[in-house]
Amino acid sequence: MEACHPPQQSNVTSFRVLTVTIITLEAFPGMWINAFIVCVLCIAWVQKKTLNSNEKILLLLACSRISYLCFAWVSHFFSLIYPNFLHVHPIVQLIATFQTFFNYSNLWVSACLCGFYCIKIANFRNSFFIYLKGKIDRMVPWLLLGSEILALAMGIVIYDLIETAQWENHTFSSQENFWEARIKMDKHFFSSYFLAGFGYAASFMVVIFSAVCLLFSLWRHKRRMQTNSMKDLSMDAHIRAMKSILSFLVMYSINF
Repeated sequence: MEACHPPQQSNVTSFRVLTVTIITLEAFPGMWINAFIVCVLCIAWVQKKTLNSNEKILLLLACSRISYLCFAWVSHFFSLIYPNFLHVHPIVQLIATFQTFFNYSNLWVSACLCGFYCIKIANFRNSFFIYLKGKIDRMVPWLLLGSEILALAMGIVIYDLIETAQWENHTFSSQENFWEARIKMDKHFFSSYFLAGFGYAASFMVVIFSAVCLLFSLWRHKRRMQTNSMKDLSMDAHIRAMKSILSFLVMYSINF
């Protein structure tokens, strides 16, 4: 039995090195691309002294993605070179909280961008839709603020979940009131995971709804323009927005 430990330890170390290498190859290009977006938008901000609604959403989205990738890479890197840090009380909770916050910020701001594209570009005669089209620019800052508040709430939920899980490990070492504590913990974990799943599902549905509405609007617009041989700018805008939303839809499908 003792002779089996060194190969197993070597396999675990090799697996961790491979995992960190893959995450590094994914994280750093993503950080550089989003950092480039942030630089371009900040330069435009300095030159124009203001940003339009689309640029505000993109700026916050890029910052959220950079932060999320950075925290994900740091957590995996430290788990490789210093695995014991996972047992240090405040560190693992804080890293998981910040990683969750930026992940949900990324998801909800992406959903805001998809909804913004849909409302701005799609053409419907519904009175409520027309009202949203006229008010969407004023609503964007509040939507972004709401997204960050929801992301912060999910970060707090994850922090509480990890705290409770660690408390559970210490409590269940003794068998006193085992089943009563077990039932309470199951209820707590269910509510936490339900909220986490709801956060994913709600933002995912926003992206799907935006894609369907924009696709339907594009189909209606194309039918109207079939007899027109001239290049139509509205159709081009529909197609560009659809490409962006479909890319978000692929990302959401993988996350979901």
